[in-house]
Parts: sequence; C-alpha cells; structure tokens
Amino acid sequence: MKKICLTVVGMYIMFLHAFSQFSNDTSAYKSKTLKLDEVNIISSYYSQKADKSAVMGGRTDSKGIGDVTDFANGIDLRFVKWGNDKRKNTFDGGLGIDYHTAASQAYVDSNGHARNYGTRIYPTFDWTTENESKRTSFGLGAYYSAERHFYHSLGLNTSFSKKTNHNGEFGVKLSTYLDRIKMIIPSEFSSVDSANNSSSDSIVYVTTASGHVTEIIYRNGQQIGKSKNTTPSKPRNTFTAEFSFSQVINQRMQGSIVVDLVEQNGYLGLPFHRVYFNNGKDTIENLPSQRFKLPIGLRLNYFLGDNVILRSYYRFYIDNWGLKSNTVSLEVPIKLSPFFSVSPFYRYYQQTAAKYFAPYAVHSPDDQYYTSNYALAAFTSQSFGVGLRIAPPKGILTQNLKSLEVRYAHYTQTTDLVSNVISVDLSFR
Repeated sequence: MKKICLTVVGMYIMFLHAFSQFSNDTSAYKSKTLKLDEVNIISSYYSQKADKSAVMGGRTDSKGIGDVTDFANGIDLRFVKWGNDKRKNTFDGGLGIDYHTAASQAYVDSNGHARNYGTRIYPTFDWTTENESKRTSFGLGAYYSAERHFYHSLGLNTSFSKKTNHNGEFGVKLSTYLDRIKMIIPSEFSSVDSANNSSSDSIVYVTTASGHVTEIIYRNGQQIGKSKNTTPSKPRNTFTAEFSFSQVINQRMQGSIVVDLVEQNGYLGLPFHRVYFNNGKDTIENLPSQRFKLPIGLRLNYFLGDNVILRSYYRFYIDNWGLKSNTVSLEVPIKLSPFFSVSPFYRYYQQTAAKYFAPYAVHSPDDQYYTSNYALAAFTSQSFGVGLRIAPPKGILTQNLKSLEVRYAHYTQTTDLVSNVISVDLSFR
C-alpha cells in the first residue's frame, strides 16, 4: 500500500502543476487546436494465495504454491481536436507498467534459476474521429505488451459505429494480436543425446539466474558448444470480431448486447507448464494449435430515481475445447451526496472444464493433449467489493482534479484460490 500511495501522490503533484498551466473555459466554444482534455492515473495492488500451480502440474505440496502479487501503475492521456467540418478527433495514449512476483516462477527451471519476479510494460494508442452530422465514428488503435523473459505482443484494431434515429447505436470492432511466446523449457525436459552416433547433437535450453536462456549443444553426452542469451520463440495469433448494439429503452432503462467471434492459432500453451502422468513421469503441457471462442454479453442499466443505478450484466461463453461458462454481476452505484457515491458490487462465475484438463497425476501418457492448468478446470468463483468516488463540483484541492475513486474487491475460487485487489484512480480535466 505504501507503493500505491507514493506513486499516486507523486503523479498527483506532477499533474497538478501541469494542469495549472491551463485555464478553464466553461463556454460552448469548441477549440480547433489539439487540447489536452483528460488525464487518468491508476495504481493497483493485487495479492493472491493459491496452490495447484500450473508450472508444477497442479501439485498441492510446497512446490505447487501459486501465490502472486502484482503492483500496477498506468496513465492515460486524452487529447481532443475539432475540425472545420465538425468532426471531433480524439487521441488516447496510455502507458502501463506492472511489477509482479510469482512463487511458481522459481520452478520454471528445475535448477531453480528462473527469477520469481517480472516486469511488464504495455503502451497503447487509439484515434477516433466522430462525424456529428452523419452520427458515425471510426477508430484505429495499436497496443504493445512485453515481459522480456516470457513474451511479446503486438495488437492492432479498427472500429466503426453508427447511431440510429431511435437512441440506438451499432458498432463493430476488428482486432488482431500477434504474440511471440518465448520457449523457456525446464531443463529436465531437454534430454541429452547419449547415443554412440558422433554426428548426433542435442540442444538444451537452460534459464540462467539473470533470466536469459542459454543454448547448450551436446554430442554423446558431452558439451561441445554454448550460445549465450538465446531465446527461441513460437507465434500465437488472435483474431477477434466484436459486434455490439446499445439502445435507450426508455427514460430509466438502457441495454446492450455484445457478440465476439474469436479465433486463435499457433502455440496456445506455455512451455514451462508441467504435466504429471499417472505412471509417475512428467512432461510439458500439450494443447491444440487452434481455438475458437464465442462470448455473448448482455448489459442492462436501470435508473432508480436520481440517486441509485442498477447495473446488471450476464455473459455466456463457449469454445471448441469444451469449456463453457456463465457470468452474472450486479453493481449498484448510490449517490449519497452531490459529490460522493458508493458502489457495492457482486460477481458470480461458473465454468466447466476443458476436455484436455486433468489434475495432478491423472493424465495418461496415451492422451494426445494434456494440461493441468487450473484456469481450464471446472470451478465457480465469487467476487464482491465496493467502490468509493468523490467528485466535488470545484474539484479536489484544485479545480483540475475532478474525481478520486478507490475500489476494493475480494475474490474466491473453489480451486482454493483467494485474492484481494485495491485500486486508486485519479481523473484530471
């Protein structure tokens, strides 16, 4: 929590100074120059207690501990420019940095060399142009995410929406994610060729203490060469088509539906996830190279007067790996004063197991595909918490800091996973 407070306070002081350079214009004039419209600073801390780590094949002993902590910071900037043709151009840029630790990462390499912490960085950029006369909008976006020792991901998207004459809106969004998964294979699975054939070589990839992967070449069981900092990788591609429709039903009710068509191909497992067979031997998880997903989400908001809103959500999911899930959630923002609101929320989730999942030491060596990753197991989960939001008309301490939101959630899963997350969001205008 000290890290969150220090980060938020530091960014607050920086943007307090930056926004003091801008004068507030409450007139209806629309500037045709590029203007900084909004800044959001978000910090969060996540803590998880669990066993049955996928790195150790779902073991429940001390080597199967799946404890995780994650400290995340992000900043989002929004710039707006109005054109002569009454087009509104919005530019959103963001940068996020996560620092996380995971007990199971210490066992990625059987020698215990892999680090149990990592850093992820993910910049984003989106541009949207809105034509008020035609009631349409078009957008382009780019995304990048990298954790140096595990993966790199590049994402691109385009979107289009059209408002109807009856308070509705159709939307479509196409996204592509091109990932490279680094093949950090535990050393016990890189066998050394001990055959008498002098021309037969074997390659072992060993994770060093610094997090790099070293390629070691063996012949007849003897090391004959080494290449430092070699990190082989395999591709994983994700293509998504999202279709949405929202509608104002009456003065108190709004609804929307979202349908996603998702196709994945390439290397869909992780090379450091172990699987233990029922004969005592172990290997690396093996999953199909293609996956189709179909999520369908329904949202309904109802306004109970001026001070209470009911925000309900339902989502059905199915894929060709045999996994099905249902999600139900309800959030009730309550405005206790003109500038203070509280938002309790609850979420229930249930899923069936993928047909390739089995617990520790249950899979047969004859199985074609196998995983003991409990993210693909059958389970139910519950999450509940509360959000507090302060938004005085004249700002918080300064007129530029428009709102402060603190949010806490507690999560439990029937696989013995328990987590807590707290986040702080500062919004400047």
